[in-house]
Amino acid sequence: MNLITTTNDLADVCKRLSAFDYVTVDTEFLRESTYFPQLCVAQIASPDEAVVVDALAEGIDLAPFFELMANEKIVKVFHAARQDIEIVWHRASLIPHPIFDTQVAAMVLGYGDSISYDQLVQRITGDQLDKSNRFTDWTRRPLTQSQIDYAISDVTHLRDVYQHLRSDLEKRGRTEWLSEEMDVLTSPETYRMDPDNAWQRLRARVRKPKELAILIEVAAWREREARARDVPRGRVLKDDLVADIAVQAPTSIERLSSLRALPKGFERSKWGQEIPELVKRALARDPKTLPVIERSKPAPNGTAIVELLKVLLRMTSERHAVASKVIATVDDLERIAADDEADVPALKGWRRELFGEKALALKAGRLALAIEKGRVSAIERK
Repeated sequence: MNLITTTNDLADVCKRLSAFDYVTVDTEFLRESTYFPQLCVAQIASPDEAVVVDALAEGIDLAPFFELMANEKIVKVFHAARQDIEIVWHRASLIPHPIFDTQVAAMVLGYGDSISYDQLVQRITGDQLDKSNRFTDWTRRPLTQSQIDYAISDVTHLRDVYQHLRSDLEKRGRTEWLSEEMDVLTSPETYRMDPDNAWQRLRARVRKPKELAILIEVAAWREREARARDVPRGRVLKDDLVADIAVQAPTSIERLSSLRALPKGFERSKWGQEIPELVKRALARDPKTLPVIERSKPAPNGTAIVELLKVLLRMTSERHAVASKVIATVDDLERIAADDEADVPALKGWRRELFGEKALALKAGRLALAIEKGRVSAIERK
């Protein structure tokens, strides 16, 4: 029986699965209308069997599943693990460990940036996954056989993908590269959302201390409201409106109502009444208590240096078959262009050995880029 709907059956299957050194895991959830993702289905497979757990079945206790996720003797294999881990963290206050994320492993092995699961399965196994249930409503019951087959297929193909990628990592000596990435995915700090830090998730560009103070205050209020009402953050205030409030600093209902991005009638709601008070409180804050936003001083000819570093990054990525996104981000390159000792991943560990040292040498004029036989190459200069 592939479908698990009772606690006893779940306990039995988890006991069988715990005899293996790895299990493959996936979840189906709904989060369009809630702050916290609603777990609908969890599918798990060992080398011997695969099951679908109905997380919405009446009376089912998912404790055996969470115990399996916490078992340190078993590697939990996911593809794009972050949202799956977030669900376990929310429901059970634990993080699956150890884990293996096939999307990250694929990036380390040169399959491209953030390759999708179906593309990865096709490239490794040659199989074409059935996508007919990709956008199905997983909250509806009973689950159809088509939904169950779709869910099972996800974790059975994941076994083949895992075995192939793990073998390739070992063969190419890159197992430790993946370990560093898994440390981030299994850190509680990755999933712990402190409302006072919610402003860091926004892409708002604030230039003045008072704007930063308002951004922090309003973003924290939005986070607490969304959590309390269990609705998406955007249902409380959209990101662009939070940023607009930070810049415009409306200290009255009249000024708030003049904001173009404000939903019609919002200023008359009880939440609209709170915004001016939040702004006033933020403006009264001592600027010395605000976080310091580190801004690197632009390097002379910084734009040109960044463009050269991008060429070096692409060359390194192609030569070593590693996704460029894993090696360095554009932000990393900008910070390296401004500071040889920038605190960025690209100047640490295997990334520094692979790319960082060459980036610094290029900046210092000890390395040059040239085109040889139609390919970009790096040439050491005396």
